[in-house]
Amino acid sequence: MAAAGSGTGSAPASGDGTVGKALDVLDQIAAFGRPVRFAELQAGSRFPKATLYRFVQTLTNQGMLTFDPDRHTYALGVRLVRLAHAAWQQSSLAPLARPHIDRLAAEVGETVHLAQLDHAQVLYVDKRDPERPVAMFSQAGKVGPAYCTGVGKAMMAWLDEDALARVIPQQSFHRFTPSTMTTEAQLRAELLAIRARGFAYDREEHEPGIICVALPILSHTGRVLGGLSVTTSTARRSLSDIEALVPRIRRTAQAISAEADTWHFPEETEPRTRTA
Repeated sequence: MAAAGSGTGSAPASGDGTVGKALDVLDQIAAFGRPVRFAELQAGSRFPKATLYRFVQTLTNQGMLTFDPDRHTYALGVRLVRLAHAAWQQSSLAPLARPHIDRLAAEVGETVHLAQLDHAQVLYVDKRDPERPVAMFSQAGKVGPAYCTGVGKAMMAWLDEDALARVIPQQSFHRFTPSTMTTEAQLRAELLAIRARGFAYDREEHEPGIICVALPILSHTGRVLGGLSVTTSTARRSLSDIEALVPRIRRTAQAISAEADTWHFPEETEPRTRTA
């Protein structure tokens, strides 16, 4: 699975009122990848200046953003770090999958990615590098395109038609490399082929020289929980080399699925202390 990069598109504009619009502003600030001045934010915003300023001030007051008075810049706030950590523990496959991907990475000696779908994009929730890592952009917490990554295609191939009809129109179909698919028709044909063979390839579709094989992680009812891939470079291995690893990847995906099906968030053993 190739790594996340620029030009992958963003989440669609929210229709969920004030809260949705405020989250759109957070997404926009996060996309800069650095502290941003209000003027920069306004230049790319769909909101009027006064509305945008009100959202930014509210988010700052709530600790979702921080303001640097010396540089006059806004950045994501520490409250988001706390929320992200809680989400990672409660909603991510990463905690329960950790020993399984550790084992897989040790067995195959290549990069292992664990991912989940975030709307129409791929969210990398964990990653293991080999002793001699391949340079690539992906890191846990980064977002990448679904249509041109192995793990993204593996997850999309097992979505039902209603979900797929929502996800495909949100793909940017930006051409990253000569191998990138750029049309819905190409993608749908590829998803049918993936479903038939049982796993997906990334044939240098997102980054030159980066290839992978990927499988979905499915619940016992067939619902897509996430995706798992082994990634390497063409300088180290061929697609046929890493295709031989599919049985190991499948066993790991099934083990993660079995744990996810039986995992329940721990219930409190003692009542909370009431506050006045």
